[in-house]
Amino acid sequence: MATKTWALDPTHSELQFKVKHLMITNVTGQFKSITASVNSDDENFKNAEVSFSAQINSIDTANEQRDGHLKSADFFDGEKFPEIKFVSKSYHASEGKITGDLTIKDVTKTITLDAEFSGTNKDPWGNQKAGFSISGKINRTDFNLHWNAALETGGVLVSEEVKLAGEFQFVMQA
Repeated sequence: MATKTWALDPTHSELQFKVKHLMITNVTGQFKSITASVNSDDENFKNAEVSFSAQINSIDTANEQRDGHLKSADFFDGEKFPEIKFVSKSYHASEGKITGDLTIKDVTKTITLDAEFSGTNKDPWGNQKAGFSISGKINRTDFNLHWNAALETGGVLVSEEVKLAGEFQFVMQA
């Protein structure tokens, strides 16, 4: 069977993150510019190869000052490291897990995320589409994202744990 290539439909996809702020609430952000592709031998995506990237300069937390700080050398250093990349090593649809190498800044680590395959369907224009939801957690300090401030009441301004959530729709390429 021939390998099928699926390209991201960016208008129906999103990649978000949540980080605890002041130890009491979550701040949500997203990457507005993402790319991704999937290569698969079948439409069940068994052993699919997945890759995605997110542009640092597309960070949006609904606060320009915070976005600028996240893009700076204190966090992502977007000028030096303009994107985050993920390349899968394995995808097990039956287990709902995807494992791969995540690169942030100059650090690459293997992570495992929950990955739910939502199925395939044709849109009104005859395009074959596939949907996935991903979720998981990483420790930002594992990727040299160390900036923080101690609170006088104890704790820190920004948690080390980052929650990831994505909705990805792909279109089969001819």
